[in-house]
Amino acid sequence: MMPGMLAVLFMVCGVAYAWSERLGYTDRVSERLVSRYVDRFDGGARGRIGDWKAMLSTLRGQEHAPDASIPAINAFFNKLPYVEDIIHWKQDDYWATPGEFLASNGGDCEDYSIAKFFMLKELGIPSERLRITYVTSSRLRQPHMVLAYYRTPDAEPLILDNLENRILPASQRRDLTPVYSFNDDEAWVAQRGSVGNPTQIRRWRALLETLEAEARI
Repeated sequence: MMPGMLAVLFMVCGVAYAWSERLGYTDRVSERLVSRYVDRFDGGARGRIGDWKAMLSTLRGQEHAPDASIPAINAFFNKLPYVEDIIHWKQDDYWATPGEFLASNGGDCEDYSIAKFFMLKELGIPSERLRITYVTSSRLRQPHMVLAYYRTPDAEPLILDNLENRILPASQRRDLTPVYSFNDDEAWVAQRGSVGNPTQIRRWRALLETLEAEARI
């Protein structure tokens, strides 16, 4: 990515959004919000949201470490159809909330990564072990987004990708070149390191604002 493109994505913002840690969880998707999804998208939205909540309940009830749920989460979201933003949302670039992604029955690479990020946090994986990661893909010959999971701070990350149901170490994904990454607390640019608060990322900030609006419904 060229420096000018990064400048478009990263906008200086002093707002910390202290509530970002608690947003996007299934227990905050109210029945009233689901009804709005049905009106906005289609009648199948209720069933898809119900499947989401049922899977989460099942995973919560299993006695194992939270990271044992990662393959199930990856596979669950990867079943959703891939749809380009310009077709699905009539916008060049839109980052959907997890509820919007499921209710609308589709999305692009950002939506898969964001939904997996929030659900793994809900199952108990700390944000600092997860990074939503913007990459360039030699396979696609275009920008792409994945979710990186770190078992320990210094571990090689495992990559959750909507293009690949196998969860592979980063060293086995030579088709991906990192550009920038972020979680709730920090943003990083490849070759430069930490660049501060993730709310500098315009699309992420807009997503958090949408999540906050959904939480009030």
